Amino acid sequence: MTETTSNPAGLVAGDRVAGRLYTDPEIFEQEMTRIFERTWVWVAHESELPRPGTFKSTHVGRQPVIVTRDRKGVLHTMLNRCRHRGASICEKPQGEANGFTCPYHAWSYGLDGKLRGIPYPDGYEGVVDKSELSLRKLRTESYGSMVFATFDADAVPLEEFLGDVRLWIDRFMAQGGGYPVKVLGRHRFKFRGNWKIQLENTTDGYHFPIVHRSWMASVDAETADMMSFMTDPTAVTHDLGNGHSVMQMVPEHSDLDADDGTEPLQGRFRHLVEELSQTLDAAQVRKLIRAMHGTGFNLNLFPNVSMSAAFFRVLRPISVDETWIEHVAIGPDGPPEVEAVNRERLRVHEHFQGPFGFGTPDDAEGWDRVQRGAQADPGMPIMVNRGLAREKPSAEGWPTSHVTDETGMRAAYGKWKELMSDD
Repeated sequence: MTETTSNPAGLVAGDRVAGRLYTDPEIFEQEMTRIFERTWVWVAHESELPRPGTFKSTHVGRQPVIVTRDRKGVLHTMLNRCRHRGASICEKPQGEANGFTCPYHAWSYGLDGKLRGIPYPDGYEGVVDKSELSLRKLRTESYGSMVFATFDADAVPLEEFLGDVRLWIDRFMAQGGGYPVKVLGRHRFKFRGNWKIQLENTTDGYHFPIVHRSWMASVDAETADMMSFMTDPTAVTHDLGNGHSVMQMVPEHSDLDADDGTEPLQGRFRHLVEELSQTLDAAQVRKLIRAMHGTGFNLNLFPNVSMSAAFFRVLRPISVDETWIEHVAIGPDGPPEVEAVNRERLRVHEHFQGPFGFGTPDDAEGWDRVQRGAQADPGMPIMVNRGLAREKPSAEGWPTSHVTDETGMRAAYGKWKELMSDD
């Protein structure tokens, strides 16, 4: 494996990557420009921008951006940077506005980023053409209510970048139980580790019964049995291309619309069935209850978001050894009675993902330890070879192996290598 920062792609082989990928600040800087400023990055779910005038502040890589829905309903992603002296023009995480005004010199911009006004304009006569000083825009496209942006004006269309992922996004959104999906809430935390450590985790079935023993011991027997996929030969991971992958932990719940009506509903939700049955018919109730744990898969979208069973996990790189993680809870966007489902989904989410949950703290400890350990001989390889000898194409042509294998990691590092070697 070539050990040069000038050629970081040489640090990735088919079955291993150099530990330096977690520790080298120069490699991290190249990732920010070659990956996060070149490819499609997830920025929002459309439910976060429900009406004209709504906005969300977020990041593409390390660059702050604002995602807006203008008066015509068109989505925009723009740098959160005034064209005058560079001040940020929006500090709220989300909200509703007629436009944005810089607090420093009051230059004002529309929801579409156009410069609308400059105070005391007489000093700019013959000097400034407002049409040339709009906020810098990123290309913005969406699929299945998932909104992505890219700095690359020549990037392939989003749907081409997603490719076969679109099938799995469609399946993921079916957990609305016949209703659209909406964001219910979120929490953020920071871990002391490289962003790629978390990117690997979402399709790492191998760690689940080891790291999450406390969670398995805390849930009812039906849930524990459902998540006992280690020896299930039908539980597999697919490489979907372009660095994306999907890990099917509970294959029978991969397509929630494929229901023959014979699977019993979980007893732990009996109280919810009784509550919903007062206003909804049996078929609607069944759809909502079967989707309480989300879909039976984790979908990893390179480079920054996963659609993980029943929530979104978003990563944001800060430095070579520091990463923000945001867990976004989701649920059906339906009539008032469906809010009982969302109440219960939030409790399920908190049980694993919340700051006092049984899952997230254990995961974060593992990620921290990988970063600390990688400081020892950063040239020593990180192995991603599990299941390589038994990886075979699926009927669809996707490289596929067991759910405990590292097919998803190899997929991500293949795309990483491609982007980092293209000058």
